[in-house]
Amino acid sequence: MTSIALAATLFGPEDLRMIEHPLDKLADGMVRIRFGAGGICGSDMHYFRHARTGDFVVKSPLVLGHEISGEVVEIAGAAANLKVGDRVAINPSRWCGHCVACREGRPNLCENIYFMGSASKTPHMQGGFANYFDAIPAQCVKIPDHVSYQAAALAEPLAVCLHAVARAGNIEGKRGIIFGAGPIGLLTMLAARRAGMTDITVADIAPAPLAFATRLGASHVENISGGEEGLKAQAASRPYDVAFEVSGTAAGLASAIGIVRRGGIVVQIGNLPGGQIPTPSNAVMAKEIDLRGSFRFGFEFATAVELISNGSVDVLSLVTTERPLSTAPDALRLALDRSQSVKVVLTAD
Repeated sequence: MTSIALAATLFGPEDLRMIEHPLDKLADGMVRIRFGAGGICGSDMHYFRHARTGDFVVKSPLVLGHEISGEVVEIAGAAANLKVGDRVAINPSRWCGHCVACREGRPNLCENIYFMGSASKTPHMQGGFANYFDAIPAQCVKIPDHVSYQAAALAEPLAVCLHAVARAGNIEGKRGIIFGAGPIGLLTMLAARRAGMTDITVADIAPAPLAFATRLGASHVENISGGEEGLKAQAASRPYDVAFEVSGTAAGLASAIGIVRRGGIVVQIGNLPGGQIPTPSNAVMAKEIDLRGSFRFGFEFATAVELISNGSVDVLSLVTTERPLSTAPDALRLALDRSQSVKVVLTAD
């Protein structure tokens, strides 16, 4: 067993380094995972560019990565249903189970949650972009042999989108629009279609991801870089019932509120790097819009693994590039180039 881990560690804006650090003895009640694959998420990119995402600011070196999978190589103490050699998807959430939110069945809002690769708590919880990392048994969801590590790593973003669609309520037969054609927007489209939404428009300001959305089955796509006349024309003839705001921009949220029908629903998934989004509150009031936040996910993670395992959702259809873990800094830069990349996945060296 190796005693050294190589980890993609962030020290400041655009200062991501591959750092070797000694592995401590595995603590009782923990499992050690050998890295299999990891997806680069929008929040990883925000951390990389700004050393923050939303209200979460990096105050000390942070290992990135929360879309991860791997192999169990060591277990300390009891770990029900787990054994060395198991292939697992890792739920990056570690919730307490006893606070008010947990007791209400909303563990994503846990008052004491730690989330891998996040600066939401101090000290920060380190992430999984490392060739070895530790987790608790409850974070490990076994995957069958036919599921690749790359696919298993994308259970996390799929869970985010399943939760967002659930926040919208019953959307069967309804007409929806998604602002933002990045990986979360595209997976939200797939999750919404699975939930019965039959007419889905995807809007963005970049042509490459919109072309990808068309290939994945969007009913309509709209390039809004030059304005929203096309969207307004569509909405005038057939109003949108639900809007998912994924771009994490003030303009995206204003567009979602402006375009959805009176009495419609807006689900905000996007996270603005600075943490503040001006809201056209008069329109929320006058149109009686339900503006709903969607934060991470709860029990949807296990559902996401199941949907990937049984072939119901093809998460690998989003992957445009794979890069070795050791090249993580360059892979992050590639992921930021929307003309070249939709989803970049890191793999074991």
